[in-house]
Amino acid sequence: MADLHDLTLTEQAAAIHGRTVSPTELVDHHVRRIEASNSALGAYRTVDASGARQAAAAIEARLAAAGDDGEGLPPLLGVPLSVKDTWPVAGLPFTAGSAAFDDRTAPADAAVVGTLRAAGAVLLGTTTAAEFGCSAYTETVFATARCPYDLTRGAGGSSGGAAVSVAAGLAAGALGSDGGGSVRIPAAACGVVGLKPSRGRVTPAPATDALGLATAGPLARTVADAALLLDVMAVSTPGDAAALPALSPGYFRACAEREPGPLRIGVLPTTDGQHPEAALACGRTAELLAGLGHHVEEALPYDPDEYLADFSVLWSVLAAAVPVPPEREERLLPLTRWLRARGGEHGAVRLYAAMASLSATARALCHRYAGFDAVLSPTTDQPPLPVGSLVDPDDPERTYLRMLAHTPRTPWANLTGQPSISLPLHRTPDGLPVGVMLTGRLHREDVLLALGAQLERALPWPHHAVRPVAKRPERTAR
Repeated sequence: MADLHDLTLTEQAAAIHGRTVSPTELVDHHVRRIEASNSALGAYRTVDASGARQAAAAIEARLAAAGDDGEGLPPLLGVPLSVKDTWPVAGLPFTAGSAAFDDRTAPADAAVVGTLRAAGAVLLGTTTAAEFGCSAYTETVFATARCPYDLTRGAGGSSGGAAVSVAAGLAAGALGSDGGGSVRIPAAACGVVGLKPSRGRVTPAPATDALGLATAGPLARTVADAALLLDVMAVSTPGDAAALPALSPGYFRACAEREPGPLRIGVLPTTDGQHPEAALACGRTAELLAGLGHHVEEALPYDPDEYLADFSVLWSVLAAAVPVPPEREERLLPLTRWLRARGGEHGAVRLYAAMASLSATARALCHRYAGFDAVLSPTTDQPPLPVGSLVDPDDPERTYLRMLAHTPRTPWANLTGQPSISLPLHRTPDGLPVGVMLTGRLHREDVLLALGAQLERALPWPHHAVRPVAKRPERTAR
């Protein structure tokens, strides 16, 4: 008989609704797994075992009072989830991955966290996040999030802990955020599904995203699980700058259950510096798509230099805009301090010019690939990297450039607002996950979910790392 964490999110929800598993049993099982392995994996920043158990007990009382048919029960009732520590969860520490906020507690839930609770989810705690979400790795003063398939390698970032929690069976699904690839990069490194929704699909409240880059996004083991999470998360609040109309309940889950029909898929050319396994993953996926009846052809190249300088202006300004008390600046990591210093040098005119230039770049990218229903590429240019390999503590600019070289294509969808999904369709000969990315047309998550689910049926992937490997993590200098 399978362990409870072997069940997908969708299966766990069905088991709760069907009364074959109790919410308390499910929460206790996940808490025990977290207690046994979190110190090695670095998934969770804060574990709220008592809060999760109280929520599970309340759900059991609700189930007892409901009819046998379960009519009217919310879709995520009793399902244990994790939340990235860049989203406030009422009553829990809210550090955004930074020692500068090591004593801060969230006074209230973020709106998207509230929607998860309203859907019946049980929140196990908050997951390790890169400081302010600034990096493509998750190595903080609190913990280092590690790839569950090889503990000497990192989990990517900035939603590294969230991806680990899903990949290692420490949560059924996770809430992350993606401003330059921060959901898709760790999804690729940890062998799970990571979806960046369209701009405006999920409210950022109580935060704002004045520059339009970031959005909440789900991490899950299967495409159907990601779709179920997106159905719950896809809400807006008054004042959102780019809110999309509400869709019918279960819309995205239904999309993951239908055949996508023949689509036109563009494949980005292989580039210098791309690891052979990343290129192989993309090539094999292109062949699989063609075999499934899609029209697959090479797309025009995509050059990160088209956006890099202007994107760096926005990225540094976002880091500089976080209100850190002056006396706590020294607690920040070198990369964050460097980004904030750069961001502080940019005046309003330079920021506006960068925003205008990126808007033109985004429009050009949309036109370039307008003939395709989806564009295929590797998510990252290398498999999961050794812990510490991107970081040069004495040269943060070098750290930043290494980071961009590792993830050259993920910011594209953040600039344009398009949806983009990373799928764990490939493994290296030594078992490391390699993600492939599909970027769709604006507001067409339905196409990506239908296509992703079709690929999953054709080439199923492991749902999680059954056991962390035996390798002991090596000490890394900071």
